[in-house]
Amino acid sequence: MPLYDFVDTNTGEKFSKLISISGREDYLKENPHIQQIHLSAPGLVSNSGSLKNDNGWKENLSRIAEAHPNSALAEKQGGRNSTKVKVDELAKKHGYGKSGSYNMPI
Repeated sequence: MPLYDFVDTNTGEKFSKLISISGREDYLKENPHIQQIHLSAPGLVSNSGSLKNDNGWKENLSRIAEAHPNSALAEKQGGRNSTKVKVDELAKKHGYGKSGSYNMPI
């Protein structure tokens, strides 16, 4: 529901009210001494307080993380399990780079 700003023309008091679009129209008709003012664009208020990621977006992130297992996204998405971490440590110990190529000591 949008959050609207109003002013009481009798008292000069400014206030905000959370009402539906049709409710705003009814409220202004019932209270002729109230006028809508625009301090900012009407804001939308949701119950969650944050953006929701749908399953399609999560699936895309998982595919990207899977394609780039050494990335920060893979770590954030849980793409690296304990086995993968141990394999990476062992590869590093024996001179293998992230790309899987062997770095021969000179």
